[in-house]
Amino acid sequence: MNARAEFHDPATRAKLLADKARWVREQTLAIHRRAPETRVASSLSAVELLTVLYYSGIARITPDEPLHDERDRIIISKGHGSICLYPILADRGYFPLAALETVCKPGSFLGGIPDPIIPGYETINGSLGHGLGVGSGTALALRTKGKPQRTFVLLGDGELNEGAVWEAVMFAAHHQLKNLIAMVDCNGRQMLGYTENVVNLSPLDAKFAAFGWQTHSVEDGHDVAQLLAGFEALLASDSPKPKVLIANTLKGKGVASLEGAALAHVMGVGRAEIDAILGDGGAP
Repeated sequence: MNARAEFHDPATRAKLLADKARWVREQTLAIHRRAPETRVASSLSAVELLTVLYYSGIARITPDEPLHDERDRIIISKGHGSICLYPILADRGYFPLAALETVCKPGSFLGGIPDPIIPGYETINGSLGHGLGVGSGTALALRTKGKPQRTFVLLGDGELNEGAVWEAVMFAAHHQLKNLIAMVDCNGRQMLGYTENVVNLSPLDAKFAAFGWQTHSVEDGHDVAQLLAGFEALLASDSPKPKVLIANTLKGKGVASLEGAALAHVMGVGRAEIDAILGDGGAP
């Protein structure tokens, strides 16, 4: 498979995306095995969402020139939960695959919480609640300059507890930023437990709609075909409203010890369990 080629053949695209997502999940776990300080559960829930965004042709990316003016802007607001993006960026050509071996090591540009020193990251993403505001300003600036590029922003559902997020939601609707696409990794858990027990967000799609956004909910956020259809439906719309794709996901997807744990957000995965999942005999 040509990692740098986008997949346009409708007969094979879903399978290729699913295969690629499986590889990304394996690479994410391998990174966590080498760097246990990384937040792995939050990264595993977003694997398919980011795989579809970066490999399907939905987002216009420029790996050879990460800051090219014609790129779509992709802002990862839930930065701590985006280690799964490291293998994607490496695979798409932003930096060498060998760099994945250095995550969290002295001198590496790949840290436990990403920042813009990493090719492909637009912003500092350590403090939650800021990404959608930055993305709204970016989308407005692009429109003001007459640029056709879009702005994508990845948020976690727990992050939506932050009031600054809803200020951005109102701002984007007021300015009719149709070139802004938010993506919510709705995995149902945050640092202290289940999101519904901390601050209940339901019904999330109705909340965004009430604020003037066009919404699309994906029942299974790990089904690449559903995600692709959701993106395509939103991007094909002529509505002047900002757009949000709400993907229902599973925190720690693919790791039994995380999938059912209320505190998965702050849990790691032991080396033996990763070895068993990857079946590689505990390779580095």
